[in-house]
Amino acid sequence: MHQRLEKQQATGLGALLLLPVFLLLATSGGPPGPGIESAATPSSYIVQAASAAEAERLVVRAGGEVTATLTIINAVGANLNEEQVAWLRSRAGRIKVYADATLNVSGAVAETDYPTLIGAATLHEQGITGNNITIAVLDTGLWQTRATKYSARGRRRILAQYDATLTLRYCSDDCDDDDDDYYDDYDDDDDDESWFASSRDLEDWNGHGTHITSIMMSSDRTAAGRYQGVAPGANVVAVRAFEADGSGTYLNVIKALQWILMHRRQYGIRILNLSFGASPASHYWDDPVNQAVMAAWRSGIVVVAAAGNNGPGPMSIGVPGNVPYVITVGAMTDSYTPDDPGDDRLATFSAAGPTFEGFVKPELVAPGGHMLGQMPAYAWLPLKYPEHIQPEDEYFRMSGTSQSAAVVSGVLALMLEADPWLSPDDAKCRLLASARAAMRGDGIVAYSVFQQGAGLVDAVAAVGETTLDCANRGMKVYLDLWGYRHYAGPAGVDADGNYYLVGDNGEELPGSGFEWTQGSLWGEGVLWGEGVLWGEGVLWGEAALWGEGA
Repeated sequence: MHQRLEKQQATGLGALLLLPVFLLLATSGGPPGPGIESAATPSSYIVQAASAAEAERLVVRAGGEVTATLTIINAVGANLNEEQVAWLRSRAGRIKVYADATLNVSGAVAETDYPTLIGAATLHEQGITGNNITIAVLDTGLWQTRATKYSARGRRRILAQYDATLTLRYCSDDCDDDDDDYYDDYDDDDDDESWFASSRDLEDWNGHGTHITSIMMSSDRTAAGRYQGVAPGANVVAVRAFEADGSGTYLNVIKALQWILMHRRQYGIRILNLSFGASPASHYWDDPVNQAVMAAWRSGIVVVAAAGNNGPGPMSIGVPGNVPYVITVGAMTDSYTPDDPGDDRLATFSAAGPTFEGFVKPELVAPGGHMLGQMPAYAWLPLKYPEHIQPEDEYFRMSGTSQSAAVVSGVLALMLEADPWLSPDDAKCRLLASARAAMRGDGIVAYSVFQQGAGLVDAVAAVGETTLDCANRGMKVYLDLWGYRHYAGPAGVDADGNYYLVGDNGEELPGSGFEWTQGSLWGEGVLWGEGVLWGEGVLWGEAALWGEGA
């Protein structure tokens, strides 16, 4: 099946790699240095001597770790603790020890605002940055910059890359293994055959994948010391399934999803970001991409999907955002005034629910208007839309639910660092239970539940939330995948086309107030054909400014 998928598009020098430190005891040449007994935390230094070889010998004697050979200045890079530095500086002869300093590339580091808007900046100050949580980004590829290559702690964090757009063929062990070929670790149970694919180039020729990855996890800091990205400590697995013009096929996306599932344990993949979509052509369970997405959720990966940019009308949620299990994200905008919440509002392009099967979508919203992120200047998007290139070097503004999904994926990384044991259903529950609904000044909900879901994502509240068992209740994804059970959501529509919700007791819920924010509707399902009610309902939600009067 080669149905086309379209990307959801609306309108320098890095820190040193910090590897595990193995302190060595000197075996000859005089008394040993501080060695393994010291428990002090090592830092990066440059050790200079009469030659690089001599500098390396001294670092090893001190019990430090050599990280680089710098023959150009007769020195080595080294990880050393304070005792080891003191020992080296006490040696006679021409030896100098310099603390490693931070350099920045020329040009301004732009202020992105959205980490502050959703509260992620507050968590960064507390040391919660998504450290060591791996997000798989299935998109157009990744342009490797300092901000994407290195985490907030200076660790390399691009764990793997895979290109599903290239021809995949089946071959045995006698395949040529040249430098341009990539073998993944899939092996048939009964023989030594393996899947083989060329991945000599995983550059991002479109720019979309780099942009959302930058929003999700950029580790660059502004002049004020704030991180640009939502989860600057997270790791990334970059998977390409789309061409330079942002288009792709079902086949390539499913190949990419299969690779992610096969390698989820190898790279510790906890979150999967899907910022793409297509118009639904069947029930959610009959769509091949949706089936692969449900398999990812069943495997323990939290899946985040863009709602789509075909709003604001009802029933405009795309594939795979119409999968009831996953977290589907709509977009809000701060109207270019990040310091004034009074004019925050739902983005006009943000797709709305319910889905055909009656599920509430999107489940929540996140910043998605005029989002600032990095992008290579040679990519398709900046060449086609040069008016969105920013004065700051290598930055581009885009709007879309793709960007909103990236924000939520970053928030999930912060949540999973704080509580690594959370299952996908638990993470979804806490994310939605902590969201902040847009209200009018008179206390009435500003937008329909089918437009804003639970409301605006709140990173601080999500990390502090303790609620469990409020998402995907009554639903078994494995029964859905096996075709034994399919589910319907709590939405109904009357003869005039007005959508409404039905509560646990079978009664219609009002369209105002907090009745639908109590955790009973977060994807809860009943067996298909038994739970969608048709009768009189409330009017489709009227738009109002986000946060007005709040």
